Amino acid sequence: MSTPTQLPFEQTNVLHLAPALRTLQSQGAVHRVRTAEGDEAWLVTGHAWVRQLLDDDRLSRSNPDPQAAAKDSGSAVLVGLLGDFATDHARLRALLEPHFSPERMLALRPYVEEVSRQLLDTVAGRTPPVDLREALALSLPIQVMCEWLGVPQEDKDRFGGWTQDAAGVGDPVRSKQGLAELFAYCGQLVADKRRNPGDDAISRICATEGIKDNEVIGLTALLLFGGYETTVARIGTCVSLLLANPEQWQALLRDPGLIPGAVEETLRMSMPNPHNGGMPRYALTDFEIDGVTIRTGDFVLLNIIAANHDEAAFAGPDRIDVTRDTAGSLAFGHGAYHCVGATLARMQLQVVLTQLVARFPTLRLAVGVDELRLRLTTLIGGLVQLPVTW
Repeated sequence: MSTPTQLPFEQTNVLHLAPALRTLQSQGAVHRVRTAEGDEAWLVTGHAWVRQLLDDDRLSRSNPDPQAAAKDSGSAVLVGLLGDFATDHARLRALLEPHFSPERMLALRPYVEEVSRQLLDTVAGRTPPVDLREALALSLPIQVMCEWLGVPQEDKDRFGGWTQDAAGVGDPVRSKQGLAELFAYCGQLVADKRRNPGDDAISRICATEGIKDNEVIGLTALLLFGGYETTVARIGTCVSLLLANPEQWQALLRDPGLIPGAVEETLRMSMPNPHNGGMPRYALTDFEIDGVTIRTGDFVLLNIIAANHDEAAFAGPDRIDVTRDTAGSLAFGHGAYHCVGATLARMQLQVVLTQLVARFPTLRLAVGVDELRLRLTTLIGGLVQLPVTW
């Protein structure tokens, strides 16, 4: 058998697929790799297979043999956040879905618009160039999560630091400490909501019949972590992709009705941390992927970035096109594992783009694309900075 390909792939352009990943993908749908932690794994890069396996009960988020589990920091954080829900995904969805209903998102939208307006007022008052990540992307999602969940706004800086620590890769001690701090804070928050319920998501989850405190704490930590870090990264990616392709930005200026499609296309093209390798799963049985036999207990990485750049699924996948049909995009997962918070992330991205296009029509990157850098020290990725001018 050939030597496993060593991860991570070198990302030469932060907005494009790593060349080595594209080469690997052209050779087939599944590949033997070695993770940054030194574990052997199967990397799945083909769209059709990633889509199928995201919603396949032959794979699990947790290893059937915990002693043999690959030392994957991303897996450890995810399982730590999910707790018992790691093996009861259906119950997790059932508990969370009502809180992301279209009605609830519609009610939250004016708040998102108001916070975006305030943040962009500050941007407009500054002399460019301005780092849009620091001025907008870091601030908006955390304030929205606080408002929606019922977290006091004065605590936003505290839990923001903990989620960043928890999402760190390469320092498992710091990651565990961040998770511990986050859980401790959520414990106090849940106790307070039990005593003084309000009109917020945590209070409503607390009111669910038969739910235990430790489950509410886990869900709260999961929502804070998942809803904050990922949206920060996606705002940066969305704006940078459009500004790096000015004709697409011009298309939005001419027709703001294209903004929802632009959000979907930039999500399809987004580059989470390429060092991750993919969504971590473990084989619960022997089965075949594209003629390759996967054994029980094998570590499998489902690479959504590669899948969303698969020529078999999207014509000219490296080209951004805000009018593209992105129905096959796996940006938010698929099936039972489709991200329950997708509506909240989409809404924030739509609001941000709508306001940027209206208020800063001459917005452009203040540096060359080759000067943009990915945050490789965190699970979620995203840009280090997004300097813009207008």
